Amino acid sequence: MANPFQDKLNQLSRLHKRRALIPIQGIDFSSNDYLALASHVGIRQSLVDALQGEILLGAGGSRLLRGNHIQHENLETFAADYFGAEACLFMSTGYLANLAIFTSLPTRTDAIVFDEYSHASTKEGIHAATSKSYKFAHNDMMSCEDALKRARKNGAKTVWIAVESVYSMDGDMCPLDQIMDIANRHDAFVIVDEAHATGIHGPEGRGLSAAFEGQENLLALHTCGKALGQSGALVTMSSVLKDYMVNCARSFIYTTAPSPLAAVAVHQALTVVRDEPERRRALEDLSVYTRNKIEPLFDMNTSTSQIIPLLVGKDGDAFALAQKLQYQGFDIRAIRTPTVPNNTARLRLSVTLNVSSNDVDGLAQALEQALERMQT
Repeated sequence: MANPFQDKLNQLSRLHKRRALIPIQGIDFSSNDYLALASHVGIRQSLVDALQGEILLGAGGSRLLRGNHIQHENLETFAADYFGAEACLFMSTGYLANLAIFTSLPTRTDAIVFDEYSHASTKEGIHAATSKSYKFAHNDMMSCEDALKRARKNGAKTVWIAVESVYSMDGDMCPLDQIMDIANRHDAFVIVDEAHATGIHGPEGRGLSAAFEGQENLLALHTCGKALGQSGALVTMSSVLKDYMVNCARSFIYTTAPSPLAAVAVHQALTVVRDEPERRRALEDLSVYTRNKIEPLFDMNTSTSQIIPLLVGKDGDAFALAQKLQYQGFDIRAIRTPTVPNNTARLRLSVTLNVSSNDVDGLAQALEQALERMQT
């Protein structure tokens, strides 16, 4: 019997698009553990202390079916206060959270207006939603407002604008103040994915949305698997929206709750971010240092964050360059289509506190040598 899936895999290989799981090795220039909290001694100790008590290892069910533990409740209360929101909902992953948001809040009579560079999980949520959707050009406020006006003209009752605070592939930031201005003038909601900003950017590292705390038309998603170094996702919003999601978001209702241990770890990680602001300052300094070292070799595009895209162009070239660097002990990965548009394949250089300025110097030197060999 012919195996069509093997044929498809072979085709991916020929196009330099086939992916594979590889073990962790080399100097970390690829993870999202920006503040190095995945190895934080204090967070580790909080889990040891919890295990010495009577905490359960698993939730035992969905949040609505005996899976709602005191650790979840404590985390949500703490996070709501920390982010300046009325309420917070803790979920298993950012992907499930985006799916829950877009399939429960916007209705058939609504519309979703979204940035073209939105994350795959946002687009999957929008695809699964019953609302009509309108895409606007990346960070183009005129395009955003035009899309919103088209939605209204086509009969949208409520409009939801979906953006990211820091875009995961380009490292540039959303002009959230302008987005909020558009939303307020047109009586629309704003959904901000803070995945790559939480713990780092905005007031006290609380994300760009923290500058607009208290606005009922603002909902933010803070994933816990990046700068917080843990797992899960926190959705901050009004208490009415939280109650509605608890009742209507299927990917919340029918999913086993995160482990109570995960809630303890996230709670402690937020405490570390609050109490150790020097980590944010150190990351900012290292990010600036890295951009200055790499800029002579690559066009830095519009990145102003800890995410630095090194544009190569073709998928095969990006993959080959990443392999050369990996062989020299630098863990940096190629990002290829369809994750990024055609002819924009790149290395995604992620700056974290898991590396030093000496490591950055070594990477810059290895990059320069690899590029020279590729050009000869």
